[in-house]
Amino acid sequence: MSRGQREFSSRTSAGFPLRTFRIYAITQPRRIPRAEHPISRSMISQGTLKTLYTLRDGGHEAYMVGGGVRDLLAGITPKDFDVATSAHPEQVKKLFRSCRLVGRRFVICHVRFGEEILEVTTFRGPVTDFHQRDETGRILADNDYGTLVEDAFRRDFTINALYYDIRDYSIVDYCGGVEDLKTGTLRLIGEPELRYREDPVRMLRAIRIANKMRFRLEPSTAAPIRKLAPLLAEIPPARLFDEVLKILLTREAVDNLYGLRVYGLFRQLFPATDALLDDAAALAFVNRALANSAHRIENDLPVSPAFLYAALLWPPVEKRTRELREKEGFPEHTALAQAGEEVIARAISRVAIPKRFTMPMREIWGMQSRFDVRNSSRARRLMTHPRFRAAYDFLLLRAESGDPALRESATWWTEAQKGGDLPPVAADHVEGEEAQEGAAPADGPKRRRRRRRGGRRGGGGGGAEAAPAG
Repeated sequence: MSRGQREFSSRTSAGFPLRTFRIYAITQPRRIPRAEHPISRSMISQGTLKTLYTLRDGGHEAYMVGGGVRDLLAGITPKDFDVATSAHPEQVKKLFRSCRLVGRRFVICHVRFGEEILEVTTFRGPVTDFHQRDETGRILADNDYGTLVEDAFRRDFTINALYYDIRDYSIVDYCGGVEDLKTGTLRLIGEPELRYREDPVRMLRAIRIANKMRFRLEPSTAAPIRKLAPLLAEIPPARLFDEVLKILLTREAVDNLYGLRVYGLFRQLFPATDALLDDAAALAFVNRALANSAHRIENDLPVSPAFLYAALLWPPVEKRTRELREKEGFPEHTALAQAGEEVIARAISRVAIPKRFTMPMREIWGMQSRFDVRNSSRARRLMTHPRFRAAYDFLLLRAESGDPALRESATWWTEAQKGGDLPPVAADHVEGEEAQEGAAPADGPKRRRRRRRGGRRGGGGGGAEAAPAG
């Protein structure tokens, strides 16, 4: 392979390259024939193969690209597959009745085959002065199309710029991705600061992919991340919600959290939580929650975004609850509810958590105070709550993080779910619930107060209960 790349840049007053001309002197990319790589068509989904063949038969170039090629070469089963093509979005839509065009900054074709959805993108052209940017350098519109080689150098990391050619089943490598796969190196294509400014989410992707592949971050790729971490504030909160799930709802979640903190990225996503993670108990709780989710993913068990976000935001919720109780005299349950509202309101300005997840989060948090009150009748009622299991699992994580009182509570509720006679509990727990909920003692009948139809005599009405006689 003979390859050369030069960049000529002018700089704005902010100090980042604005005008970038790339001159490619490429006589031939590195092509790895089918006999020399492990990818066979049996490893590729039927939907992906149909898409590639349909585009090829329609007279267009078509390649499987990105993480699917990378993972198959590394011996990992891909979660999904992407396709790059010379066909423009409107041409793709004509070939596939199930195609839907999405995205504004860069149009993507979603092609559906049953339950499988393929992302099909048109080759991107080089970045020029004509690309619309914001003041930080982030590209706002990117629907200029190009050639295969231009598309390769527009991709983020070298190991993501590998193409599987459906015509002869070879691997096409313009950027040295195959060599970086062999050496376990994650390397950005081009000048790192410029590439991160173009799309700051690449900093999150660097942490996630490096840990997934067990690769090292190439020094020049890692160097600008701490300085540029605040650029995540420019990313729409709705996009960051999805990126957080990708990086923290994975098998490598604990390692990813560590990487995010080392490079100052977690502070940009969850500043209130990050400020408390120097506390060993808070860090242990969040790490246990992430490890628990990773274990479930490893065993093909369902995982809940609501549970993940409830855990990530619990340290500031717990802190604010304590402040409301000690400084303002709020009851525990009320303090928890108020703290949850405040923390969520601040969090969604950074990461947009949909209401379908914030509601279960509130319920999980709110039920924690109800676990402090333990008697048989209330326990059985609480166990019928649709969010009981998630809240109970949350209690177990809290208990495992080191609080002896919580371990006692977790043990009681674990035994309670086995049925039969419930274990005895100290009287102060029962009394605490009676005070909190205004309920009658568990061993006596409930007393209902009767309301008078009218107001107090001579008091002018208003619906107030009459004072008891005598």
